[in-house]
Amino acid sequence: MQKKAGIVFAQHDGVDLVADVYSPEGNGPFPAIVAVHGGGWQQGSRESYRHWGPYLATAGYVLVAIDYRLCKPGVKSYPDAVHDVRAAVQYVRGAAAELKVDAKRIALMGDSAGAHLAALVALAGDSDLFAGAYRDDTHAAQSTKVKAMIGLYGVYDLPAQWQHDLVARPRDQITEKLLGTAPIDNRRIYFDASPISHATSDNKQTAFLLGWGTEDDTVEVATQSFAFMTALKQAGIYVRSSIVQSAPHFWGSDPIEEPDSFSGFFAPRLKRFLAERL
Repeated sequence: MQKKAGIVFAQHDGVDLVADVYSPEGNGPFPAIVAVHGGGWQQGSRESYRHWGPYLATAGYVLVAIDYRLCKPGVKSYPDAVHDVRAAVQYVRGAAAELKVDAKRIALMGDSAGAHLAALVALAGDSDLFAGAYRDDTHAAQSTKVKAMIGLYGVYDLPAQWQHDLVARPRDQITEKLLGTAPIDNRRIYFDASPISHATSDNKQTAFLLGWGTEDDTVEVATQSFAFMTALKQAGIYVRSSIVQSAPHFWGSDPIEEPDSFSGFFAPRLKRFLAERL
């Protein structure tokens, strides 16, 4: 396994966007996964994938763990963060030869807020909502369509998360921080920014694997992962689930080889999905 740290894959509004690339030994080309960390759109880093990187590289996949622009006090990060994730996919596709990647076999992966961004790009990245924002990017002409998307305990319906957080975290309304407004003031932006809104029958090119824990009290399973899975099925989009018993939120960055690790339970199911769909 090889790791290249701190690769700048794009620059947006004066901010260097950085990735760590974990690669298998050999010449490839290998399928690739762009990994997007969670943290409520306001914290976290690509270091969250320091365990998945070696694990998946050893299994024959290039993992590109990225950073993106986060919310700051009084400063929203939508759609900036979406554009950053789009640029990462475009970079992997455009620099495929350099990265030893098969440009036709690219997936997205994310946890929590990262799953939101990854799913949104997977379903709507090339739509008029997001395409063409950074035309000077080196790989701006590349498509952001991917073959597969893996979401761990993601936020897929932003109005539902806003409702949940009225009780669960009333002093930390993360969706308002992301979007800069509340749904009672602007429902359209909440609709456009929700992956579930884009789970339509014209998006069948992407297969989904959704994982969540039964004890998650940060992101409500019924209104997020389960509702999103239902919407994908209704649209005829391939989707599989992996339910992790007793798992709370934020287990995706746990060591995979640890005894009784929630990530360790999910890992072979992820490899099976990737072998079949990527």
